[in-house]
Order: sequence, then C-alpha cells, then structure tokens
Amino acid sequence: MGKNPFLQKRVFPAGTSCEIDFSRLNQEMIDIESVFLIIIGVLLFELIVFVHEFGHFITAKKCGVKVNEFALGMGPKLVKFQKGETLYSLRMFPIGGFCSMEGEDAESTDTRSFNKRPVWQRMLIVVAGAIMNLLLGFVLMIITLSPDKYFASNQIVYFMDNAPSSQTLELNDEIQAINGYHISTAMDMNFALATAKSNEMTFDVKRNGEYLHFDSVKFGTVEKNGKEIIQLDFKVAPIENNFLVLIGQSFLSTVSTVRMVWASLLGLVTGQFGFNEVAGPIGMTSAISQAASEGLKTGFIDALMNLIYIMTIITVNLGVVNLLPLPALDGGRFIFLLVEAIRRKPVKPEHEGIVHAIGMIALLIFMVVISINDIIKLFS
Repeated sequence: MGKNPFLQKRVFPAGTSCEIDFSRLNQEMIDIESVFLIIIGVLLFELIVFVHEFGHFITAKKCGVKVNEFALGMGPKLVKFQKGETLYSLRMFPIGGFCSMEGEDAESTDTRSFNKRPVWQRMLIVVAGAIMNLLLGFVLMIITLSPDKYFASNQIVYFMDNAPSSQTLELNDEIQAINGYHISTAMDMNFALATAKSNEMTFDVKRNGEYLHFDSVKFGTVEKNGKEIIQLDFKVAPIENNFLVLIGQSFLSTVSTVRMVWASLLGLVTGQFGFNEVAGPIGMTSAISQAASEGLKTGFIDALMNLIYIMTIITVNLGVVNLLPLPALDGGRFIFLLVEAIRRKPVKPEHEGIVHAIGMIALLIFMVVISINDIIKLFS
C-alpha cells in the first residue's frame, strides 16, 4: 500500500508547498456545525414562542377580537409593519413574545374587545397557546422518532445472565406499571426507573392474559458520577417502524412527555425532587449545549435530532406549565373565567389585576432564584 497522497506534502504550480492539517480542519468543521446548531436552537426556541402566541392570535381573530399587536421577541423593535388593525413586530431579544388584545388587561368600550366576548370564547383564546405548544410537541416528536427503525415495546423477550429481576419476572411478561407509574412507552419506563428510590420496586405485569402485581422486583446497580444507577437487566420486543406506527408512537411519546412533566411538578411539590433538580433558562441552555455536543461526536444529524428532542420537551413543558392554575399564567386566567362562568358575573378587573400582578412578581423572583441556582451548578 502506498502512502495516502493527501497526507504528503504537495507542490503547487506557483512553487509553494502546502500540508493539510486534518485535525485542525475537523475542529473547524465542528466549530461551524456548533454555530449552525446554536442558530437552529435559537430559531427553534422562537418557533416555540411563535406557535404559543399564534395560538392566542388566530383564536382571537376567529372569535372577532381586535388584536393590537403581535410581537416576536422582547425589547426594542427591529422590524415592524402594520396590516389592517394589527401591528406586527420583530424585537431585539429572542426571549419571548406577546399577542396584545384590545381589552385584555383593562376595560375597553370597543365592541370587539376581549372583555366583550362570551366567556367560552375567552376560555378558548386563553388556552389556545398551550394547546398549540402541545401540538408542536407532537409534530417535533414525529421528526425525532422518524429515523428509528424500531421502537421499544413493553414485552420482555430476553434476560441478561444472572438477571436479578428474572427471579420474579418472566419472558413475555407485558409491563403495565412500575412503582404505580403506568408504562406505555420506553420514555415511561426510563422515567419510572430513573425516579425509583431504590433498586427494589413494584411491578404490574400482564402474564398469559392475567394481570399480576409484584411488590419486590430487584435490579442490580452501577455507580455513575457518585450515584447509584439502576441497571436494566432485560430487553423488550422491538416494534418495526412504519407510518402508522410512527404516528401512534409519536402520540404516545407526547402523552408520556406530558405525564413526565406533570409527575415532575408533583414531585417538586411533594418533596420527591429537590430544588437543585429544577432548571431555568440558563440550565436549559446548558442541557441543550450538552445534548448537541454529544450528538456531534457521531454526526451533525444526530446533534440536530438531540436538539429537536430537547425542544420537544421544552414546548410540551411550556404547554403544561402554562395551564397550571397559577396567577399570571394562562391557567390562572382560565380559573377566573371559570369563576365568571359559574357566577355568571365577572370578577372585578382591578381585583383580578392585583392577583395577576402578585403572581407575576412571584414568578419573576422564582426565575431569578432558579437562574442563580443554574449559575452555581454551572461553576460547581
């Protein structure tokens, strides 16, 4: 075998010599790919914001509400144009957006104001943003799962050698629940195992058409970063990917993500998860960066898919959190509208405004505390 000509010194017509440094070239390519991923990440985040605000916008328009401004981003306006009654603007900081409706936060005599519409229409407008986030999560889930040749089922088909769980579980068992957490997808199984407090847990399985409950299924553990991690000692049957399976698995995985977000929020309230496990914008940026970096080790497409998957989690998270019945969130506004529907009389705007203002202050304080915590975790 001769030497690779690309690794030898080449003489060009001008008489100059050139030696290609492939390690440097590869690093430059990785740097370029990283820049592209950052740009794509920012665009995807803005897509999440756009979809949320567009949900409010299009529903308001369909209900005959006057929309004064539709903005993407925050801060000073970079681009703006007026079309009909609505001002459309692109703002400097890509960290949010808003849909400003007539009479949304103040009394208005305009017959097309938000506060003049029937209560059921206002309910639809309020929840439309979160619903659009969940729909976007479903679409992004389809994209992330489409390259997979197979999906994981919940049917056990193989045990590792000397698997502790095989003392209780059997081949062809269909896992229904782990520690009471219902299992539909691989994501459900991963979450149930990751949040288990010990390597001994309860399992509900379907065996030969009969539903069985086991109180003590044991697994081995491995140490990773100073923590004991449960080691799964069995394999499940694969489900071959096709169009209908992809749609079904994407839907189930989106539902699993919603359940995971909801279970995580309940875990924070009940003390199952500590405050240290909460991530704000800085923490999410760090997670996105790590996911992209890991993907780049095997290729740009893998990094892109990791990025899209993280954004899927974020958009579903945004949808679920926005529906929480807390002041300043869409869910809080929905509760006031629900009270109005029951009483057939709206809560006084000044009273509702005070509640939402207090909620907004509390939310901002919470975000500041989380951001400080994110910074501490970054440097520690």
